[in-house]
Amino acid sequence: MRLRGEQGFGLIELLTSMVVLNVGILAMVAAFNSGAVALRHASNVSTAAALGDQQMERYRALVNSCIYITSPPSSGTYASDTAYAPPFVTSSSGCGTTPPVNATTASRTISKASSPDHNPYQVDTYIVYDTPTGGRQLKKVTVVVRDGNTLRALARVSSTFDASTGV
Repeated sequence: MRLRGEQGFGLIELLTSMVVLNVGILAMVAAFNSGAVALRHASNVSTAAALGDQQMERYRALVNSCIYITSPPSSGTYASDTAYAPPFVTSSSGCGTTPPVNATTASRTISKASSPDHNPYQVDTYIVYDTPTGGRQLKKVTVVVRDGNTLRALARVSSTFDASTGV
């Protein structure tokens, strides 16, 4: 008994194989897209961390009496952060010198043109007095870097400064 010879694929087989191929291709495209989104977010976070460290270095280069901020906002995203804890250190008594640009600014915006990755950022600085139990009064500096578009916090850097040691 001889089996019927088939000349090629039928229409149903061809459609089935095309559907399976399309599912595989679409899965690959989705994987590449999610990878690109993750890379973009990681780039924003690392740039924000570098900007936060850069801002903190401005304070590390100052003597303790020159660490203060001027005119902190009392509303908006700045005031809704967990680091917002008035009263802030706004006095410069005993400083003697003028702190560098942006060292006393509570909130500043970094535009697309001036940021390293051409994305806007907002850098918020909070400086408050912190007195640990049984310890000396310290200045606690917290720098929060936010996405300039969504104002979502991307990086947070915090450090304390002791008047007796100067750091």
